[in-house]
Amino acid sequence: MELQQMRYVVEVAATRSFTRAAERCFVTQSALSHQIAALERELGQRLFIRSSRGVRMTEAGEAFLPPARSALASAQQAIDAVAAEPDQLDGTVRIGIIPTVVAVRVPRLLASFRAAHPAVRVELEMGNSDELVAKIRRGDLDVALLGLKPGAEPRGVGYREIAVDHHVAVLPRAHRLAARTRLRLGDLAEDVFVDFPAGTSGRAQSDAAFRAAGVDRDVAFEVDTAGVMLGLVAEGLAVALLTPGAVPAGMAGVSTVPVVDGPRRAEYVAWDLDSPRRVARALLTVLDGEASV
Repeated sequence: MELQQMRYVVEVAATRSFTRAAERCFVTQSALSHQIAALERELGQRLFIRSSRGVRMTEAGEAFLPPARSALASAQQAIDAVAAEPDQLDGTVRIGIIPTVVAVRVPRLLASFRAAHPAVRVELEMGNSDELVAKIRRGDLDVALLGLKPGAEPRGVGYREIAVDHHVAVLPRAHRLAARTRLRLGDLAEDVFVDFPAGTSGRAQSDAAFRAAGVDRDVAFEVDTAGVMLGLVAEGLAVALLTPGAVPAGMAGVSTVPVVDGPRRAEYVAWDLDSPRRVARALLTVLDGEASV
């Protein structure tokens, strides 16, 4: 049994796809499938079942997954522990971000970190805040940038608040309210909305604001990214509530209007509370410098 085989199993479990797992591991799908099949033969148990509906883990696979994650985390800690020089960081830092992060300019953050620690490999993935917090707790991520409704602090991780922003209404350019200087949620009661999926942290702040205002709304479209939201708004199919930084300046086909009683969102940086790795602590130090700029 090899660590690389364990990594392949962890990635397939995370993506529910042999194809996407192979892309994330920078190998061909056939090579990844061959290694997992070899591991299954060694264990005498199937770890995955493939069907027309996708990939799911067997009971044996579910039992194998936590120790495999632990072994990979221990191996990475061993690499970090034997860095060539005490002040020279090595290894990999794994960062998660929400699609609508605006408190930090992520490309500049990564460039600053790379300049300070050129030997560290940086891995970046997107997801919603709930998923990213769960991955930190499992040891799959080192640091994450999150967005939650104010007061809904991340659980089971270390964190600090880095910004609070107010959503704006994002309207089709020809919308009846597009020329307003401000509006209230009640003004949008008759509109069709696009938002993040129900039950996600990205949706929570908008739902809470509408409940507080006593206004019902029709969310006909549920999508995972701000880019798709903006496309639906630009085509005149829906309206949305987003942070101002999530809307590109001068974007064709849309207008933004401040909302007096609209949602607020707090952005947080989160990390492993119990044993943050050296690369995570180094990234947090760089983040402190970028946030103060």
